[in-house]
Amino acid sequence: MVKNENRDLFSQYFPVWEHMSEAEHAAMLENTTQMHYKKGEGIHRGENDCVGVLLIKRGMLRTYMLSEEGKEITLYRMGRGDLCILSASCVLSTINFDVYIDAEEDSEVLLIGSPFFTKLAERNIYVECFSYKQATERFSDVMWAMQQILFMSMDKRLAIFLWDELSKSEGDTIHLTHEQIAKYMGSAREVVTRMFKYFAAEGIVELSRGDIRIINRKKLRSLTQ
Repeated sequence: MVKNENRDLFSQYFPVWEHMSEAEHAAMLENTTQMHYKKGEGIHRGENDCVGVLLIKRGMLRTYMLSEEGKEITLYRMGRGDLCILSASCVLSTINFDVYIDAEEDSEVLLIGSPFFTKLAERNIYVECFSYKQATERFSDVMWAMQQILFMSMDKRLAIFLWDELSKSEGDTIHLTHEQIAKYMGSAREVVTRMFKYFAAEGIVELSRGDIRIINRKKLRSLTQ
C-alpha cells in the first residue's frame, strides 16, 4: 500500500519517472524511506551532509544559509510536491551548496538514498539532466535572495516577502511574527518591526499579535515594483 502511494507520488512529482524503466522504478521504491520530521528539526547540515533526495509529502521545509556569526538567511521554502536535490550534495560533485534544511512545521518526506540516486543518475541520462536542472533552478533562488539583500531597500524586500506570502495563503492575513519574518529575510527583528510601523502608518497593513493583515494590496504591490 505504501509503495503504491509512493509510486503515485513519484509519477506525479518526479518529472523523469516516465523515462525510467520498471526495474529502475522498483529499485527507487526499495531505496526510498518515509521520514517524519518534527517542527524545528534539522534535516541537512551543510555541504558535508548528504542525506539523500527529498520529496515533500506533507508539511514545509526551509532552506537557508548560515554565517560564521550564526545569522540565518532564508533562501526558499518547500511544500508538498517539491523535490530537493541539494540535500544530496554528494550526488552533484561539481555544484556545492553549503545550505541547511530544517522542518518549518511537522513534515512527512520521502527520502531517496544518496548511494542509489548517484548510481541512477550515472546510468540514466534523464535523471542526471534533471538533477542538474534542479540544482541550477535552486541556484537562481540563491541569487535572488542575495540580490534582495545586497541591492534592494528594506521596504521593497518586505513588500516582496509579504506579496509572496499572500500568494500562498487564503484571504488577506499572514500568520507570522515579526521575529519569524526577520529570520526568513536575514534581518533583525527591530528593523522589521520598524518597517511594519511605517507600513501601518501608510495604510498598507494592520498589525495584531502574530498576524499581519494586508489592507491595501495595490499600495503593497506598488512597493514591489
